[in-house]
Amino acid sequence: MNAQYLEGLTQVRDTSFNNKSAFKKTLKYFPNTTLVPEMHFDAVVQKNDIVYCSYGKRKMKLDVFFNKNKKEKQTAIILIHGGGWRSGSKEQHHQMAQKLASLGYVCFTPEYRLSTEALFPEAIYDLKASIRWVRENAAKYNVNPNQIVSLGFSAGGQLAAFMGVTGNMPLFEGEINNSKSKSQINAIVDIDGTLSFVHPESSETKDPKNFGASAQWIGYSMKDNPKLWEVASPLTFVSASTPPTLFINSSIPRMHAGRDDFRKVLTENGIYSEVHEFENSPHTFCLFNPWFEPTIQYIDQFLTRVFK
Repeated sequence: MNAQYLEGLTQVRDTSFNNKSAFKKTLKYFPNTTLVPEMHFDAVVQKNDIVYCSYGKRKMKLDVFFNKNKKEKQTAIILIHGGGWRSGSKEQHHQMAQKLASLGYVCFTPEYRLSTEALFPEAIYDLKASIRWVRENAAKYNVNPNQIVSLGFSAGGQLAAFMGVTGNMPLFEGEINNSKSKSQINAIVDIDGTLSFVHPESSETKDPKNFGASAQWIGYSMKDNPKLWEVASPLTFVSASTPPTLFINSSIPRMHAGRDDFRKVLTENGIYSEVHEFENSPHTFCLFNPWFEPTIQYIDQFLTRVFK
């Protein structure tokens, strides 16, 4: 086996993928697309850059959105941004967090270490820490600790699914910092995130020697370390313990590789799941109109059914 690829660990934050850059590319093929503006609701409070864990001097931060008029315990949604595990930021889903908070959810948008800073499974450790932090601070933010949702788009969708299939699994807990809280989540919302890197539907299987975004995160090409690629795939761990799952997808099949096999395991174990797929839509659909509002509706309807 070749040595793990470390040259990509530049410690320089990649900012190339953001909503505006994605919009510019999307507009070429979908000219009726429009950006979703920042939203402001009188009842929604937003608090930015709260530290949820630290690695030496590196402070991991998240933003919180909540409806100050809601008195009963609310469902928490942890929104995980996309960007190929290499780019993107916690601001990517601010509009979605604002909108969902206006509907009564408590939303958290954590950053996590990207592949310029750390390789798989470090991002997993970060997001597990954010889940434990949310559970530890449930009373402060009026959260029901038994209703915590991992939601993600693209690479964030893969990570959201991974949170759901590996809850409390020692292999992926990382540094717990003496936390007594658990990392399991209670529902998954996967927005166009792959379920398997090694599935025949996956684009990576077409060229296992390729060193794209997935390989830069995992640190090996698929050819050099296929087992690690399998371990990084949510489909590998789906089981009777996996929570209810919502899939919201574009019309690009490779972006949800392994989804049907994942659902098959859920169905065999009596676990509820849904799929909503937008015809003739780009991968970045959830960030833009006209797909943003229907995406919000699917999320709200699913979580209402699952929890209420």
